[in-house]
Amino acid sequence: MRHHQDNGYVHGYGAAEQARLHDQAATLEALLHHDSLFPDGSTVLEAGSGVGAQTIPLLRRNPGARLTCLDIAEASLAAARARITAAGLPPPDFWQGDLRALPFADATFDHAFVCFVLEHLPEPAAALAELRRVLRPGGSLTVIEGGHGSVLLHPEDPGARAVIACQVALQRAAGGDAEIGRRLGPLLGQAGFAAVRVSPRPVAVDGSRPALAEGFVRRTFAAMVAGIRDEAIRAGLTDAAAFDAGLRALLRTAEPDGTFCYTFFKAVAIVPAA
Repeated sequence: MRHHQDNGYVHGYGAAEQARLHDQAATLEALLHHDSLFPDGSTVLEAGSGVGAQTIPLLRRNPGARLTCLDIAEASLAAARARITAAGLPPPDFWQGDLRALPFADATFDHAFVCFVLEHLPEPAAALAELRRVLRPGGSLTVIEGGHGSVLLHPEDPGARAVIACQVALQRAAGGDAEIGRRLGPLLGQAGFAAVRVSPRPVAVDGSRPALAEGFVRRTFAAMVAGIRDEAIRAGLTDAAAFDAGLRALLRTAEPDGTFCYTFFKAVAIVPAA
């Protein structure tokens, strides 16, 4: 649900978006990262690391691994450095560069990790080929993406569906795919990875989970949708009244008698031995 590899990132780079990314990471850490574990001494590349929202849980859970973070935006790397330092964690090795042309030799890393990145790339297969190049034979790739088509709502509301569709359409116009999670298995197989395993990670929010209603529905998903309001109106996808009504309906699902369900997908695959 975020990306810092190119200017096609539809959510912008402002302070509010940085805060949303860190809220999202904190809310979803146990769900997405309880098994993001790498052996002590192994070299790990986080490609498209952005403002470090996913880097912090990786560092906390893998104190013995040697982490390298790469992003195309120097401002994002600077924000990540500051956030990691404030968290009292050892800084990884930071590189500025493009995921589609990594500045590393073949077989440099034992493992690679990308989270909410492929969804924004016009050619995710090319990025996967480049990640495979810098991984050693037998090394692993971990990919986490979302799937906007997996949303379930109660109360059901066509206006809420419409504002989510605006997000999907804007991302598609920028060359991305907000529903890429469902394609991870085929994409990794086509890129030549082996032993591909995809595990759905559903988030189910109802009145019994008020912390998730706040952290995920209000501060992550609805905040993301709210952030594309002006762009969606400019693109002619909606008007102000319709968008605002749809956003209210989306937020309604976070009330004690509402439900909101969303599924993330986490894939792990291996580089075949030569």
